[in-house]
Amino acid sequence: MRKREIGNSGLRVYPLAFGGNVFGWTVDEKSSFRLLDAFSAAGLNLIDTADSYSKWVPGNRGGESETIIGKWLKQGNNRKKMIIATKVGSEIGPGEKGLSKAYILRAAERSLQRLQTDYIDLYQSHFDDPDTPIEETLEAYEILIQQGKVRAIGASNYTAERLSKALTISTQFGYPGYQSLQTLYNLYDREDYETELAPLCKKKGLAVLTYFSLASGFLTGKYRTEESLAGRDRAEMVRHYVTERGLRILAGLDQVARQLDSKPAIVALAWLIARPGITAPIASATNLDQLNDLLAATRLKLDRSSKKLLDEASAFRKSASRRLK
Repeated sequence: MRKREIGNSGLRVYPLAFGGNVFGWTVDEKSSFRLLDAFSAAGLNLIDTADSYSKWVPGNRGGESETIIGKWLKQGNNRKKMIIATKVGSEIGPGEKGLSKAYILRAAERSLQRLQTDYIDLYQSHFDDPDTPIEETLEAYEILIQQGKVRAIGASNYTAERLSKALTISTQFGYPGYQSLQTLYNLYDREDYETELAPLCKKKGLAVLTYFSLASGFLTGKYRTEESLAGRDRAEMVRHYVTERGLRILAGLDQVARQLDSKPAIVALAWLIARPGITAPIASATNLDQLNDLLAATRLKLDRSSKKLLDEASAFRKSASRRLK
């Protein structure tokens, strides 16, 4: 594996990120440590989380994922070899959201404490905040970078229009610029990224990190009918993928997996890793078997015919609603 650049930040990562949304949700602390140990032992170095993970779990307040990662970093003395990406802006509590200068500075201190570190490698705006001037947001990041508390900044869930505006303001006024975009992208969800965001990211040299890289689990092939969704926690997230096009994509994945003696999930991630402009897909695992499949995707090389088959099977024909995480 070769490392890939995060924009012009000097940060270099391997082409797969561990999604920390599962820590403190479907994976307890002990199991999280075991997964992170295996991820690091495999030579990978990018962990993605957010201050709001996993607030949606009954009894959680947000910050659980960062806290677990922080304990793991401290326990294993792993800080220097890992790239930690976290996010700010998603609502944690009343008045605790957005990208105002005061809130970012306050939230950054909390994330640093939970992560038990002096610096965040990649600090990302979780969602655009139209109520706060972009200049104010970038000024906050400038302060954190000058203080040595943040190495680089990234955007998440931004439209091409707003991302372009933020990049223009950075250049015009000398503020730090976003070095990456985290966006929804996978074999099914292609249109928004490919038609609007990809050209901008290429032009500006931004790294691209993809979330829902396996389409909420649909691309594993586990969900093909209404019956297969019954009683599943992810049913509502996956149901809209069970369409004629979705099943055509699964058929393509099945065919390539058979040809390469692999699995649909591994092939789907390998397709993302091989896509021009994609720096690293983000994917989560709740056990070591799942993690081994993620790792296998970094070693699987798709030949030209396999890529063509998947490209054609997943070709989009009409607009679909964009979902944000």
